[in-house]
Amino acid sequence: MGQAAREGGATVSAAAGAGQPRTPEEIQAEIEQTRAELGDTVGALAGKADVKAQARERIAQVRDSAQHKKDELASRAREVAPDSAGAGAQQLATTVQRKPLPFAAAGAFAAGVLVGRILRRR
Repeated sequence: MGQAAREGGATVSAAAGAGQPRTPEEIQAEIEQTRAELGDTVGALAGKADVKAQARERIAQVRDSAQHKKDELASRAREVAPDSAGAGAQQLATTVQRKPLPFAAAGAFAAGVLVGRILRRR
């Protein structure tokens, strides 16, 4: 059994399978490709083993998601609130102008209750 076979590598390339021996350049290119693939594999394994980095990445994802949802809800609130709040305020102002006496009486009553509480505390 050859050294390449013991290490799990191929002893011949596709071209050598047809009876042609590989050139040193082909062997060197294959070695460089294997080193690059091994480096990528080691990097991927190191990334999976780094629990702190994974936790930081997950926190960043959750933070981004929460920020996106917050922005979306704020946008929806801005779209809905101005029209309905403005319409409600306009309707209240019109009603007060048409019938000021009930609102004036309610305001005077509320002011009297407030003054009474303040005087009672002393």
